[in-house]
Amino acid sequence: MEIEKKKLYELNRRAFPDEICFKPIGIILTPFKTLKGIPIQSSISKVKGRIEIFKDYENALKDLEKFSHIYCIYHFDLIKLPVPLQSKPFLDNTKKGVFAIRTPFRPNPIGLSIFEILQIKKNVIDILGVDVLDKTPVLDIKPYVSEFDHRSQTKNGWLNGKVKYKES
Repeated sequence: MEIEKKKLYELNRRAFPDEICFKPIGIILTPFKTLKGIPIQSSISKVKGRIEIFKDYENALKDLEKFSHIYCIYHFDLIKLPVPLQSKPFLDNTKKGVFAIRTPFRPNPIGLSIFEILQIKKNVIDILGVDVLDKTPVLDIKPYVSEFDHRSQTKNGWLNGKVKYKES
C-alpha cells in the first residue's frame, strides 16, 4: 500500500510535538536480574532470552519467523531524568557526549539491540544475544535486513581499536 493511502494527519496541519509518548508492545525476559554482568552489546552476547509480545500485537508477528535477526527497540525504564549530556563510557576513561556513546543514560532512554531469532511460538520470540535487564519494556521490533542495514564503509570514532568483550 502506498504511504499516501495510509491514515495520516494532514501535512499542512503538522505541528512539532512537545512530548512523545509510547505504549509498550511487550516485555523482554532475560537471566539478568541485576545490572551486574550484562554484556555491553548484543553482538558480543551468547545469552538467550525471550520477548513476550502482548496478545493485542500477536498478529504483527506474522512472517517474522522468516528473518534471522530483529532490531528490538526498548525503554530503559529505570533511568531517572534528566541525565548528564556527557558521560564516561565503559571502554574509555574520558567523558564523551551521550550521542557519541551507547549509554542507557540518554535524554530519551531508548535502547536498541540486534537479536538473533531462535524461534517464534504464538506471541513469544526466543532470542540470542541478550544484553538487556530482565523485564525491560519493548517499544517496537523491526526485521534486520542485511541488504538495507549493513554498511561496508564505516568509521568507529573514539572506539577505533578499543572494542572488546565487557560486561556492566
